[in-house]
Amino acid sequence: MKIKYELLKNDGKARFGKLITNHGTFETPMFMPVGTLANVKMLTPEELKEAHSAVILSNTYHLWLRPGEDIVAKAGGLHKFMNYDGPILTDSGGFQVFSLAKNKEKDITEEGVYFKSHIDGRPLFLTPEKSIEIQNKLDSDIAMSFDECIPYPVSYEYAKKSTERTLRWAKRGKMVFNNENQSLFGIVQGGEYSDLRKKSAIETVKLGFDGYSIGGTSVGEDKETMYKMIDDAIEYLPLDRPRYLMGVGDPIDLLEGIERGVDMFDCVLPTRLARHANAFTYHGKINLRNAKYKEDFTPIDECDCYTCKYYTKAYLRHLFVANEGLGGRLLSIHNIRFLIRMMENAREAIKEDRFLEYKEDFIKKYLDF
Repeated sequence: MKIKYELLKNDGKARFGKLITNHGTFETPMFMPVGTLANVKMLTPEELKEAHSAVILSNTYHLWLRPGEDIVAKAGGLHKFMNYDGPILTDSGGFQVFSLAKNKEKDITEEGVYFKSHIDGRPLFLTPEKSIEIQNKLDSDIAMSFDECIPYPVSYEYAKKSTERTLRWAKRGKMVFNNENQSLFGIVQGGEYSDLRKKSAIETVKLGFDGYSIGGTSVGEDKETMYKMIDDAIEYLPLDRPRYLMGVGDPIDLLEGIERGVDMFDCVLPTRLARHANAFTYHGKINLRNAKYKEDFTPIDECDCYTCKYYTKAYLRHLFVANEGLGGRLLSIHNIRFLIRMMENAREAIKEDRFLEYKEDFIKKYLDF
């Protein structure tokens, strides 16, 4: 079965809906934790479920290198391989084009992308067809078209050339896509340029994907530019398909995205911050290595996560100061649950026609005004 999306309620442009998948039905807007190598760092699938996680992400490029898509296929697909029975989305490897191709004018060609393995330095060549072939074998619920994540800033000429090439890559990938139980999302690019974002969105929609993502944001641009990138693309995306903003996980950015009509978000931020002792709270981020938490025997926040139920800031600070890995695990649980709970609250606000009020109240407290 392909995924299905049902739009149930609007509050302005903010949307409350349902995403129906082979592995369950889940409400949107949603935050999706990132499990690059078939695991969300430090956490088990059971811990993710306890945090009310729905879709999680895995990385096509990394799984291609190890253990290899054929190994995953022999295990029965990604769900069985990693023992996660919820929906899984695999990205295309496009971000690795952005991060690993050193000379973009030389290494990114019409046929595909040349770059070196981050593991052993061996030369690699990834094409739209190869990316789709890998994802078909991984058997995720949602596969992504192969694209170039355009850097920021770039010239108009570079962005135009890259955007048009991404459209041609999307056509090529769609032609070889052959997993009837998997859905394929198109990716809108265009850099910071409004006309390119519009063209990319319109032409990508014409190709007829199961969902649409807005790519090339959160790559170094300022916040207003990022929000404009969303605005320039989302206007042209269909109402009856899910909209996915790639690689965004800051709480305020999530609310800005929801206000503009985004349904799905992902980011490594909650677990990355957690490994460095940073915790999300409703009054902003805090660093638990700070000495002021040495005798603070209260939970991180007013939160229903496992960590806040059983552990204090003083204990968590002790774990980080003592370099104990449990600190990162416990804080990852909290940060992921924090963002997922944010989404739950946003959904309730949309249903009750008070999303803007919820957003303003959250930001006021988060910035501690």
